[in-house]
Amino acid sequence: MLCMLREADSMTPPMSCIAGTLLLSILALGFMSPATPTTMDLGNSNISGFLGPELGELKHLQYLELYRNNIGGKIPEELGNLKNLISMDLYNNRLEGRIPKSFAKLKSLRFLRLNDNKQTGSIPRELTALSNLKVFDVSNNDLCGTIPVDGPFGSFPMESFKNNRLNGAELKGLVSYDFGC
Repeated sequence: MLCMLREADSMTPPMSCIAGTLLLSILALGFMSPATPTTMDLGNSNISGFLGPELGELKHLQYLELYRNNIGGKIPEELGNLKNLISMDLYNNRLEGRIPKSFAKLKSLRFLRLNDNKQTGSIPRELTALSNLKVFDVSNNDLCGTIPVDGPFGSFPMESFKNNRLNGAELKGLVSYDFGC
């Protein structure tokens, strides 16, 4: 995540370097102080760059609110280390790749909003073990496969899954959950 410049390079880092380190800089300046952060609310803050694995070190974090920004790249697996997390709002960014299976370790999670991104792959079945999950929204991505029906997924509205390549609710034992993925 950190960009290094060689002595022969220009003293002005490339824009991709600046954007990529912006989020780390914000963390270092505002959230890794002696106080233990429980909330990171930078929603609608015009942030660009990507999420670094360092976010997974904020062990006491309960609210990760980074919605409506210009954050790209993959969601780090290390976010699954945030055991106290109650809400993760990463919607309306440019996040891509698969939803990390490590999110299944977030047993306190109640709100997970990943809508309006570029997420691909299937919805991890491991997330059905999140019994406290009340809101789950992955609409407007590029997810495929079927929609889980176990655990809290039986109560989520279909709007939470719209505008993907999902094949509807899984039929237990009849079709592989990632059918068509």
